[in-house]
Amino acid sequence: MRDFRDAKAMAQTLREALQTRSVSLTHSESLELVAKVLGFHDWNVLSAKIQSEIQSEIQSEVQAERQAPATEPTTSISTGARVPTVPLRDAVLFPKMVIPLVMGREASKRAVERAMAGDQRILSITQRRAADDYPTLETLFRVGVIASVIDLTALDDGNFRLVVKGIKRVSIVQLAEGQFLTAAVAAIEESRGQEAEAFTLSRAVLEEFRKHGRPELPAYARFPNIREPGLLADAVAPLLPVEIDRRQDLLETSDVITRLEKILALMKVCPTSAPTG
Repeated sequence: MRDFRDAKAMAQTLREALQTRSVSLTHSESLELVAKVLGFHDWNVLSAKIQSEIQSEIQSEVQAERQAPATEPTTSISTGARVPTVPLRDAVLFPKMVIPLVMGREASKRAVERAMAGDQRILSITQRRAADDYPTLETLFRVGVIASVIDLTALDDGNFRLVVKGIKRVSIVQLAEGQFLTAAVAAIEESRGQEAEAFTLSRAVLEEFRKHGRPELPAYARFPNIREPGLLADAVAPLLPVEIDRRQDLLETSDVITRLEKILALMKVCPTSAPTG
């Protein structure tokens, strides 16, 4: 059974159903309508509620990943290796990030099925326009994240609900279309992550978070325990309530010092943008 956390999938189902009756809605209009139907003031309010709920839902998974001596999926990516590709409408996945996703498009479901039949890895790549139902190389950002599918559930309505964990930044070398998208990718290596300035900036980010964040929330608790500046940047970035383009820019910034500088600037300019869940 669906609940309010499936609002994005519900909005897509609504759009498709109305299109068969010659009624056209944009993706944003569908989200706003679903929010109203579910009793929320608007999509921004519902989105905040979803983020708050799923944070507690996946926190146990994050804890297990941190504490267990489990073997990490290999991070080696061969240049030119083809990976089943899943476009995301309005989310940016970061390395080490664990998030739930709902897949409704047939091509995306086929990509996930192919991944599960192999090494359970997909390429998560963000669309430039959320409303684009059939994204191509020109309408996708060129930098994404190889992710491991750690849980998959087939829903009664035919959609897939999966939990994925980001592994490594990659760039698309070539995109091929078929029953689903596949991409040849090249690994992106971080730079300046071990320099003294990176650790200084990490402390500054944590201090800014203490000033404007909510230390009682689970998301905050793990930050002081993250020793690697690059990992801290990737843990904070997805929680900043900024537009997709800015999140994507942070993902594409492989220089750790520059990434931390950008995050710190965002937190200082918009104090309320400190993570809230």
